[in-house]
Amino acid sequence: MLKSHSCGDLRESHVGTVVTLAGWIHRRRDHGGLVFIDLRDSTGIVQVVFDPQRSSCGDEVIHALRSEYVLRVTGEVVARPGGTENAKIETGTVEVVVSSAEILNDSPTPPFYINEDVEVDENLVLKYRYLYLRRARLQANLLLRHRLVKGIRDFLDRERFLEIETPILIKSTPEGARDYLVPSRVNPGKFYALPQSPQQLKQILMVAGLERYFQIARCFRDEDLRADRQPEFTQLDLEMSFVEEEDIINLMERMMVDVMGVVRPEASFPRPFPRITYAESMAKYGTDKPDLRYGLTIVDIGDIAAETSFSIFRSTVESGGVVRGICVPGCAGYTKHQLTDLISRATASGAKGLVTVSVAERGTPDEGVKSVLAKHISTGQMETLLARFGAHDGDLVLIVADTELIACKVLDSLRREMAARLKLADPGEFSYAFVLGFPLFDWNSEAKRWDSMHHPFTSPHPDDIALLDTNPGRVRGRHYDLVCNGSELGSGSVRIHRRPLQQKIFGLLGYSDEDVEARFDYFLRALEYGAPPHAGIALGIDRIAMLLACEESIREVIAFPKNQNAVDLMMDSPSEVDAAQLDELNLSLKRQRIDRIQES
Repeated sequence: MLKSHSCGDLRESHVGTVVTLAGWIHRRRDHGGLVFIDLRDSTGIVQVVFDPQRSSCGDEVIHALRSEYVLRVTGEVVARPGGTENAKIETGTVEVVVSSAEILNDSPTPPFYINEDVEVDENLVLKYRYLYLRRARLQANLLLRHRLVKGIRDFLDRERFLEIETPILIKSTPEGARDYLVPSRVNPGKFYALPQSPQQLKQILMVAGLERYFQIARCFRDEDLRADRQPEFTQLDLEMSFVEEEDIINLMERMMVDVMGVVRPEASFPRPFPRITYAESMAKYGTDKPDLRYGLTIVDIGDIAAETSFSIFRSTVESGGVVRGICVPGCAGYTKHQLTDLISRATASGAKGLVTVSVAERGTPDEGVKSVLAKHISTGQMETLLARFGAHDGDLVLIVADTELIACKVLDSLRREMAARLKLADPGEFSYAFVLGFPLFDWNSEAKRWDSMHHPFTSPHPDDIALLDTNPGRVRGRHYDLVCNGSELGSGSVRIHRRPLQQKIFGLLGYSDEDVEARFDYFLRALEYGAPPHAGIALGIDRIAMLLACEESIREVIAFPKNQNAVDLMMDSPSEVDAAQLDELNLSLKRQRIDRIQES
């Protein structure tokens, strides 16, 4: 090897040892006759010293050294002089006095600082990804991700699971997002799809009698991107036979506790993980992935609103809508500008408006209640309303009157915003919870049909099967989601394991017999051959790594991510291909249409 030790491994126990190191120049400091170099490799940083009296290096070598040059040095490890130690790095009590050095490669000036964790334009970060990945934070994130995946594998191996790979080139079937399609050269006019998940394949593995399967699976979805979504992503895919909801939930809780002990042993989190019904989560937090690290729970005041003379409240309740709000502590002093900003946030989320109630502290010039509501409700009604919210002097109440869907969306957004402003969420706390009791179906008002709340392979609750024919909207599904700190980490369910019921669900979702035959014939046939009761879950590795690394975007825990337009700026992908490749695949492009799309 070109080095005898790694930079980050040197300690006082190495004093007196002659070592050879190799790495990148992190920082250079010229102190007259002495030149100090912080040398960096994947394990950390150590200071090396060029002393002309002890080094055989020529001046031309020493003066040529610049940031990000690749350097190899040989020298003796010595203790740093008293008072010069650096407590910020693990090697801060020692340094290497260089006897010889060799520049292994030079480097132009990087387009951004690597030795400082300052914000960089995203396009530069993605174009020069290999440079950004040299930063200590990114390398620490990838190490955390490695430990996360290894911890999962080790745990599931102890639980007697088999890791089984499933195909990447599969049949295109509806999974909730657009497929990435791959044309077949040997089967002209036909296409493979990249898997959105191995859902049907892992169920077929249960039919095959393997009972305990898992995979760190690559998945692909052609959908609009955001901070926690990429076109290709990694998930823990897991399936078990002869189990029910509680078995999977208990397994996942034990796994996350085990993995947290490996990855973030210093972190705190509640045990056992709380269980919340979907209905409770939507009513109290406005979302099915609540952040439980803080309060600001949503309060329903529909009954109070119906008794007031405030026309907005009364008409909302009479039309079947809801009147709900949150109480924010200590924000009664918000200025008109600040309140207008909150109203704008509410309307941007779909609300028609936002009612604010400021409970000014006693003894202040604005003592009392300030709100448009004060003109429309009695003093007693206002006292009842504030009591319902638990509002005290200095608090600010935010109220939305709208449909339940919009009220949930708006109050979820406001709840997150106010928690961020008030710094209510402890970044070192991980508040895991399971959300249960989802409806099996979600009504699609635009298409006038039922959609699966999760996916079409989820089993309905046994007590609700009769409702499939009379009231599908009331059918409960056997779903369970794992959430943490406002993110959905994974979703699972008990699966349908009998063909007649699976076919019935496909029919309710609007698939014709011809569609079912064309898309799912192989799957339905498998269910006929003694499919066991089974259940499973899929957890997003990227999201879990993002959460545990305390990052805001999954791009910070993925080595080579794509931008918001699904473009890899480093490789300039996707890119055009030559005509010969298209001919070989029996494809032609609608050039005029492509030009119009690019222009728009």
